Amino acid sequence: MFRRRALAAACALVFPGALLVSAPALAEGAATDLDGVVVTATRTAQTQDQTLAAVTVIDREQIERLQPPSLPDLLRGRAGISLANNGGPGKSTSLFLRGTESDHVLVLVDGVRIGSATSGSAALQDIPVEQIERIEIVRGPFSSLYGSEALGGVVQIFTRRPRGPFEPSAMLAVGSQDSHRASAGVAGKGGDGWYSVQAAHETTEGINAYRGTRNFDPDRDGYRNSSLSVQGGYRFGERWDGDLRVFRAEGRNEYDGGPASEADTVQQAVGGRLSYSTGPGFKLTASAATSADLSDNYFDGAFSSRFDTRRQLAGLQADIGAGGGLLTLGFDWQRDEVEGTTDYATDVRINRGAFAQWQQTFGTQSLQASVRRDDNAQFGGKTTGSVLWGWDITNALRLTASAGTAFKAPTFNELYFPGYGNPALGPESSRSVEIGLRGEHGWGRWSLNAYQTRIDDMIAYDADLGQFGGPNNIDRARIRGLEGVLGTTVAGWELAATATLLDPENDADVSGYRGNVLPRRARRSGRIDLDRGFGALSVGASVTGAGARYDNLANTRRMGGYGLTDLRVGYALSPAWQLRLSLDNVFDKRYETATFYNQPGRQWLLSLRWRPND
Repeated sequence: MFRRRALAAACALVFPGALLVSAPALAEGAATDLDGVVVTATRTAQTQDQTLAAVTVIDREQIERLQPPSLPDLLRGRAGISLANNGGPGKSTSLFLRGTESDHVLVLVDGVRIGSATSGSAALQDIPVEQIERIEIVRGPFSSLYGSEALGGVVQIFTRRPRGPFEPSAMLAVGSQDSHRASAGVAGKGGDGWYSVQAAHETTEGINAYRGTRNFDPDRDGYRNSSLSVQGGYRFGERWDGDLRVFRAEGRNEYDGGPASEADTVQQAVGGRLSYSTGPGFKLTASAATSADLSDNYFDGAFSSRFDTRRQLAGLQADIGAGGGLLTLGFDWQRDEVEGTTDYATDVRINRGAFAQWQQTFGTQSLQASVRRDDNAQFGGKTTGSVLWGWDITNALRLTASAGTAFKAPTFNELYFPGYGNPALGPESSRSVEIGLRGEHGWGRWSLNAYQTRIDDMIAYDADLGQFGGPNNIDRARIRGLEGVLGTTVAGWELAATATLLDPENDADVSGYRGNVLPRRARRSGRIDLDRGFGALSVGASVTGAGARYDNLANTRRMGGYGLTDLRVGYALSPAWQLRLSLDNVFDKRYETATFYNQPGRQWLLSLRWRPND
């Protein structure tokens, strides 16, 4: 089980070390031709059971079986994840990974770093599940490979790609809240090339997102999203191969409770990669990319503001086999520029990062060590490192331990927003330790991971700074957690379960909130997925739950815990046609993940899918 070292080493040398500057990627087919190949944890390809980090992988088969209405719904209840949503479909959604802040997680689309340099977060709600082939969630500090933001972990989303020579597909769906969805695509691979073109559209009237008093409007707040992904690759002889990828999603969102009531948004990632290999012991990959997070905001139809982030990225990575191990050397370059109606004192920032990683197996033990130096135009240099160790106690049991540091660069809003920003801010920094035990047996697999993270120089509002106060590096946090994952088959039913126990404590003396729970993190959460097929019929259920949480630092606004039950059924009308019905929040539970923002009640979605190659 855990001793597939020969396959892991071959994967690490055969597949490209980096797709686009911020992350590795698979050569076409790697995610589907070799089960369990993971790239995000090391920026090189390895089998999932060889990874030393805590990793969750969600593939296309799981996505279609679970029938989630959105990406946040797909992630809800996963190990280490808490979500806060501001009012239903398409509304701003914050992801807290292992109790860290919502801007302490790095989000990649096909290896391209996405997100807003002004707010510091990525718009997960604007990435349609119909465009997703696979998701890798790596939990823990990974700034030593990726730089800023990878403090709580990394979420990498891979868009749809081919499994066979010619794969057309289409989907139509209708649902509650006057929801309509459609998608179509064609993909294929053969010889030395591959391609994929996928388009999707969804629209919903939504729910009344907000029940507070600020700009309250009792109408339903709708959402629509149109997306397109185009990608392709080619192998130029034995030594050269490359690919190009484009993803764009355009959204229209209505909401209440803020200074605006509508927004037009764009999420975009464009990149290319060229790789050269002289054989199994050396691979050099060059990459370039751009990403954009664009938002035009309106109030009652009148334009009010614009916030645009445009990011340019480039990188070079070498994977060198030596002494029975794998040495990775790399350099990343990133330029962030913000534009819009707000006049920032500084609107451009450049970051350069150089990193090195060593991976090797010694008998029953494995080692992964990495170090990185970032040079940022705003705050200067930052060095981070990590060491991960694993011991195969038996063929079925592995013990892991790790320690690492990470950092988060301040956002443009925190630095330069007029009347508020503090240009003297430094980066937030963390140090983490973790121990894990996992097993893989004939009946299934399981894992337990315990960790502690201490975060220093956290950015918080400082009332003593200047005339009106502002952000300063004055906060601290201590986070402890335990995560459990189980996958097995019981009486023909596929069972997947996760549970998270979290103790996210404010540890700052100056804030006056020392000992309080960090906002919007549930201290207990979990998920159970149960599915079974009966010939052409498939049935399933998901139960997700989260304990009580607080919505403010003072812990005076408490939100109760909740449990949700989702049901699904599918029927294969023929090998090419499938009819599926999902019923979410079956018991119409009323709950909140952010104070005053409503969540959908009972909702349904009926879809018809066509994929002849099934």
